[in-house]
Amino acid sequence: MVLTSLAPSTRLPQQPRSPASVPPSPAPAEAPIADPGGTRWQAQLVKRVRYRFWLKLIGVSGFTWAFFVGYFHLLRNPAHPVIQMPMTALDHAIGHQPWAFWAYVSLWLYVGIAPGLMPRVRDLLLHGCWAAALCATGLLVFYLVPTAVPPFTLRPELASHPGFALLQGVDAAGNACPSLHVATALFSAAWVQRLLRCIGAPAWLAVVNGIWLLLIVYSTLAIKQHVVLDVLAGALLGGFFAWASLHSLPRAGAAPGDAR
Repeated sequence: MVLTSLAPSTRLPQQPRSPASVPPSPAPAEAPIADPGGTRWQAQLVKRVRYRFWLKLIGVSGFTWAFFVGYFHLLRNPAHPVIQMPMTALDHAIGHQPWAFWAYVSLWLYVGIAPGLMPRVRDLLLHGCWAAALCATGLLVFYLVPTAVPPFTLRPELASHPGFALLQGVDAAGNACPSLHVATALFSAAWVQRLLRCIGAPAWLAVVNGIWLLLIVYSTLAIKQHVVLDVLAGALLGGFFAWASLHSLPRAGAAPGDAR
């Protein structure tokens, strides 16, 4: 026989839990910058390009125009005797290669990529100020120490080529060292690389960016607009301003457009 207690139970009745006592459900994890294999980076790319598109286009065009005003003034009115740059063994080894003309002139498209990817006006202004400082430094060097590459005579079949005729008549052999072609290309490449990483772009776009940079640098030698010493000086100038500008971002490790 099983005996049961007749005493009233001492267990208190359960009180209903108030809504405030219910622990909140965890917030969903924040979406990554880029979905591997997805289209998130493409959407960010399009969004950034469309943001203030006409402001960017007009700004880059105006910046380029202002630069060339100073560039051509110094080219045609050197303040001091012009020094001819010496050629190295590598300069003699690299022959004139007409195909490189298109890589050379592609710089004027390339320098617009970084501004085009800027997601905010303040990032655009920051980039523009550093680019202006780079160009002003180069122009100051041209003023203090005018330089030119050794004269080069085009082959007869190339002398009538509209592109080379334009280079010979407009972008003459002066303002050689440092090569601002190389400096601005390297500066732009560093910013483009950072911006691509910021949106989680795939590695092949970074490879394309690097190849484009190398083609521009090589083209300056291949069409005889610069010599090796010009290129090295331009790489130092562009590398310094790229490093300084990217390290000037408001937060350590922050990329332009990172959430703050």
